[in-house]
Amino acid sequence: MFDLVTIGEVMAELRRDTRKSPDWQIGFAGDMFNSAVYAARNLPPGRVAFHSRIGRDPLSADFADFAQAQGVDTAHVARIADRNIGLYSVSTDPQGERSFHYWRDQSAARGLMLDSETLPAARIYLFSAITLAILSPQGRDQLLKVLAARRAETGCHIAFDSNFRPLLWESHEAARTAIAAAWEIADIALPSVDDEMAIFGDPDEASVLARFGAREWHAGALKRGSGGPCPLGAPVDPGVSFAPATHVVDTTAAGDSFNGAYLAAFLRGAPEPERLTAAHACAAEVVGHSGAISPRA
Repeated sequence: MFDLVTIGEVMAELRRDTRKSPDWQIGFAGDMFNSAVYAARNLPPGRVAFHSRIGRDPLSADFADFAQAQGVDTAHVARIADRNIGLYSVSTDPQGERSFHYWRDQSAARGLMLDSETLPAARIYLFSAITLAILSPQGRDQLLKVLAARRAETGCHIAFDSNFRPLLWESHEAARTAIAAAWEIADIALPSVDDEMAIFGDPDEASVLARFGAREWHAGALKRGSGGPCPLGAPVDPGVSFAPATHVVDTTAAGDSFNGAYLAAFLRGAPEPERLTAAHACAAEVVGHSGAISPRA
């Protein structure tokens, strides 16, 4: 049994900062893979797995090697012969502005149909609104069904992050419906305040907190960027404060790294203030580096 299994898409990342070099650098990223990496860095070896699909192309092969080097198990990442790994580019111009381009329509992960037979056993499963967005409506329903059944059968925890990317969805209504259904099966909540306001139309942070406070969560936190997280599964501790990052280069994986560090601390049995502090510190360190995966300390 794994401690954590994350479910989603990983893509090859082409990154260029023209202020430093005209050359492109290749990496790998995707919200759920990023979270797996940062959880693995905070847990014993062999405890974190990524569940997805990739191709049999050279970049897919390089990803498998990269994930292994990061301590993430990929035994449950299927290799699909007629599809490729997704691809995106990030380019930073001389003024520091970033531009993104995506080639993911033929991504192997888009055909993922979660199957109870192939889903490995875990204490926690983590998925996101991006996971849902890349799937067909049938794939979304299947994912939610399988995870709900697994939680009922084994008592595992289901963690969800409403990571909202409007352009990935066929409509706002489809996004709102699917994300609301995901919250119904989750018991660990890792939302961001901006995403929740955009999805559900909450006018402010207090409204988001009130909505989440209307039900009981086993654990979780509302991510508020530099303002620091607010716990959802326990009362707010007035003695805990969160210093903003001192050096911000790239906020790409801020929320993903928070998720990974938070869940790792939860799995270690840390109390809520320690989980929040560790997760915020991880995110603050990650945003000081370019790219989704920061160098190992």
